[in-house]
Amino acid sequence: MAVPKRKMSRSNTRARRSQWKTTVPTLVPCPNPACGELKLPHTACPNCGQYAGRQVVEA
Repeated sequence: MAVPKRKMSRSNTRARRSQWKTTVPTLVPCPNPACGELKLPHTACPNCGQYAGRQVVEA
């Protein structure tokens, strides 16, 4: 089992933890003209159920 040789300083610990941040999800409008709801890219629209111009999920 790996064990650290030296204690990690507070500044190094905090610098490492500073990278642990959340990001706002990218949202794009649904290409379906009747819908236009914001959705995640490369996923089916949860409102109308279309993806790439065809119906893939029951809405």
